[in-house]
Amino acid sequence: MELPQAWSPDTWPVLLLCALLITAAVIDFWKLKVPNWLTFPMIFSGWISAVASAGWDGLGASVLLTFFGLGLLLPLYAIGGMGAGDVKMQAGFGSWIGAIYGLSAGFWIVLYGFCLAAVVGGVIALAMMFWRGDFFQNRKNLSDILRDWFTSKSLGEVADKAAERKPRMHLLPYGVPLCIGFIGYLVMRSYDLVP
Repeated sequence: MELPQAWSPDTWPVLLLCALLITAAVIDFWKLKVPNWLTFPMIFSGWISAVASAGWDGLGASVLLTFFGLGLLLPLYAIGGMGAGDVKMQAGFGSWIGAIYGLSAGFWIVLYGFCLAAVVGGVIALAMMFWRGDFFQNRKNLSDILRDWFTSKSLGEVADKAAERKPRMHLLPYGVPLCIGFIGYLVMRSYDLVP
């Protein structure tokens, strides 16, 4: 059986990216934090790989997709709903995807990978709620969050209220769904199951 192109020995950057994502997810699951010593080198090494493989055009694609990935999660981070490490992990994914696939294909890979990660995160969050039997408490938390969005005077106020609630909440290590979504999308793409 012939391996799909994305998993052939010629595409070591994809395998390295997957290893970095898995490492980040394991650390996030264990410590509820994706460390800077992993995320910043992930971003910068994606840029270096882009220059090495495609020159300055490759770097441009990689940098643009880094900031696109960052921008997708930045609103959630701004209101306290996401950790900074998760945001930088997604930026690192964008960096490497830009280096490997270029801007045109890379844009859609980052976007669809993010969407798949959001679905996976939702499923995991629902499973956590039912497992712990605190569905009604989580519904109240969601109601409080939505009320804060519409009644607060600034994003900072929303973030402050989220920080006050944080110790009472069960946190989802979001690096796990990001990893599953990103790698899952790459695998499905390698088998031509998704665009």
